[in-house]
Amino acid sequence: MNVLFISLGCDKNRVDSEEMIGLLRSAGHNVTDMEEEADVVVINTCSFIRDAKDESVETIIEMCDLKNQGVIKGVIVTGCLAEQYKSDIRNELTEIDAVLGTTAYESIVDAVNMIGTGKYCEYFKDINHLPKRTGKRVVSTGTFMAYLKIAEGCDKHCTYCIIPKLRGGYRSIPMDELIDEAKNLSENGVKELTLVAQEITVYGVDIYGKKMLPELLKNLSDIEGIEWIRLLYCYPEEIDEELVKTMASLKKVCHYIDMPIQHASDDILKRMGRRTSRADIEAKVAMLREAMPDICIRTTLIAGFPGETKADHEECMSFVQKMRFDRLGVFSYSREDGTPAAAFEDQIEDELKDSWRDELMELQSEISYDNNSELIGQKLFVMIEGYLFDDDVYVGRSYRDCSEVDGYVFVSSQKELLTGSLVNVIINDCSEYDLYGQLVEEEIE
Repeated sequence: MNVLFISLGCDKNRVDSEEMIGLLRSAGHNVTDMEEEADVVVINTCSFIRDAKDESVETIIEMCDLKNQGVIKGVIVTGCLAEQYKSDIRNELTEIDAVLGTTAYESIVDAVNMIGTGKYCEYFKDINHLPKRTGKRVVSTGTFMAYLKIAEGCDKHCTYCIIPKLRGGYRSIPMDELIDEAKNLSENGVKELTLVAQEITVYGVDIYGKKMLPELLKNLSDIEGIEWIRLLYCYPEEIDEELVKTMASLKKVCHYIDMPIQHASDDILKRMGRRTSRADIEAKVAMLREAMPDICIRTTLIAGFPGETKADHEECMSFVQKMRFDRLGVFSYSREDGTPAAAFEDQIEDELKDSWRDELMELQSEISYDNNSELIGQKLFVMIEGYLFDDDVYVGRSYRDCSEVDGYVFVSSQKELLTGSLVNVIINDCSEYDLYGQLVEEEIE
C-alpha cells in the first residue's frame, strides 16, 4: 500500500515516525509524500498543549473526510493523543481504522495490513515498554541532520506536564544501540546529530547507575563522518561540571545547549514542580559561559502559569534582560487535563497570558538583534542546506542554529557550494533571527 505519514509535535515524535516508515518499507509498503497517491494516512499526534491537541484533532478529521470521500482507504492514529484518549477516540471518529499507543509503534505494519478488512484494531503496550531500535529507520529531515533520541519518558512530573502519563517513566536507550544507530546514520550521509529526549542530562542513570551523557558524547565524537553533535533539553539542575567540561573539550560537540527553565520566579518554579531556582539557573548559565564563552544558550518560558502575578511577570522580564539568552521561546500556559496544575486556583485569563507572552517575546527580539549584531565581522563555520535561486544566495546554519527552531545564515558566494558542505563565512549583516555573510575560503572537510 501507499502510506502517507503526517508527523505532528516534537522531534521525538518525528523519530518514532521515521522508525515506523522504516518498518513499513521493509515490509514492502511504499511511503509517499503525496496525499493523492496515498491509500492509508498515518497521523502521529501530539497533545502536549492545547494548540497541538487542536491541530491533531483537526488533522484526523480532515483525513477521515478524505476516507468518506473515497480518496483514501484507511486512517491510522498514533502518538500522544492516541495514548491520552484511547477510550474515546474511536467513539468520536468511527472512520478511524486503527489506533496505536506511544509505546506500540512496532505494530504499525500489522495495522496497515489490516486496512481494507473492515476490522478496527487497537495496539497498546505497557506505558513503560521501551521499543527496540530496528536499524531500519528512514530519516525524514531532508538535510544532513538527524535526531538521535537517547531516552524515552520522564520522571520529573512538572505540574503542568502530561508527558509522564503518556510516555511513561524515564528509560535510557542502551548506549550500544545508540552508537550503532549513529554509525548507521553517518554511513547514510548524516553529518549532524541532534540529541533529544524529554531530558538528556540524566541519560544512563536508570541502567548504568550514573549520568552517562559525557561518555555518550565521547563515543559519538569518535564516529567518522559526524561533524556536529547538538544537545537539546538539558534541565538546569542536572547540568554539572563533568558535562560542561566534556562539551568544552570535544571538538564535534557544538557550543549550543537547549536548557528549558520555564520561569524565573522561585514561587512560580515551586508551583510548577521544577527542581531549581533562579539562583541555580543563573549559576548554571555562568558556568556554561565561563567554560565556553561562545556558547549559544536556548531556553523556554511559560507565561501566565496559575497564580502568577504581575510582579512574577516583571521578575521574569528583568531576568530575561539580565541573562540575554541567545534563543528564547515563550508559550502561554496551557491548562491540560490530567495535570496537577489544571486544578490549581487562580487560573489566568487567556488575554493576559498572551499579553505577557508577547511582552517577553518583544524584549527577546531586541536582545536577539543585539546579540546577532555582535557577530558582524566574525567568521563562522556554516553547514550549507540549499540555494535560493530568487535571491542568489545559499542558506545554511551555524553551530548556533538548531534545525527547524532557530534562524539561518544566508551566504553569498561566487563559487558553487555543495549541500552538506561546511564552509567558512564572514558575517556582514543581520536581522533579529538570521545572519548574512560572504564565503571567505575553501570548504572545510
